[in-house]
Amino acid sequence: MRVSNILTFLTSFALVANADRLVRFISTDNREYYGDAILPRNSTDSAHSTHANVIRGDILGDYTVTSQIKEIKTLLAPLPAERVRAVRCVGLNYVAHINETNQTIPSFPILFYKPITALNTPFDPIPVSEGYQTQGDFLSKMDYETELVIVIKKKAFNITDEEAFDHILGYTVGHDVSHRGWQIDRGGLPQPQFAMGKGADGWAPWGPAIVTKDVVPDPQALNIWTKVNGVTQQNSSTANMIFPVKHLVSFFSMGTTLLPGDVIFTGTPNGVNLGKADPDWLVEGDVVEVGLENVGTCTNEIKYV
Repeated sequence: MRVSNILTFLTSFALVANADRLVRFISTDNREYYGDAILPRNSTDSAHSTHANVIRGDILGDYTVTSQIKEIKTLLAPLPAERVRAVRCVGLNYVAHINETNQTIPSFPILFYKPITALNTPFDPIPVSEGYQTQGDFLSKMDYETELVIVIKKKAFNITDEEAFDHILGYTVGHDVSHRGWQIDRGGLPQPQFAMGKGADGWAPWGPAIVTKDVVPDPQALNIWTKVNGVTQQNSSTANMIFPVKHLVSFFSMGTTLLPGDVIFTGTPNGVNLGKADPDWLVEGDVVEVGLENVGTCTNEIKYV
């Protein structure tokens, strides 16, 4: 091999700085990669990235970022479903959301789970099967909830709030798709059907990237929003969370081991249909964008199947 070729080869795999925005994608060679997203000019939304530096290794363990650049053909969920150990969720974590739904501020975080099959990509349709569509006198009440999502990188058990950040890989944005008909009307307060109302396949889009703590040192200072068909419906700040990120990680670890790959949906702010006097429930063809400042957006269409 000529010296010039050797230098080119070595340079293409030279190590660069630590990852800022971890993405998983299909490139134009139709192979899957992990990468550090290269942001377009004047944007912090990884959903608009067209190229990434290839990552070698395990993003939940040891990895290196190379200077090899690949074109992004399709962005995938930040982790495949089989690498996510649990989808942990928090309800009623913003005072304004609690007030709009006429509920009581909790003394402790309200926890529930979604199945792994609920996970979805940042762009694929949100499937609504027959059992959740309008049937006879049963009104389909599809609703949106944008949420900051925590990704765990290191096992945690009975940790303190102060130890929590050592166990976090980074943050992304997620959509806790909710069906109020099954959650409430067919469950009934104060015992809602969280599983039936929130756990269907594809009802947890997330991504487009896991943004590391170097980029987001304070997760309690981020704008968070939802748009439906381009119209803003939710617009708040993670500063308004009742239970902050560090306490949620600590609380979830109480007697229960958090594992690398666990994701935690941290609750939604006000502006959901459930809190409106004249709700405009989601129907087939509606496009929902959920976004988090300095992280990115997920944009998914409601699709009846």
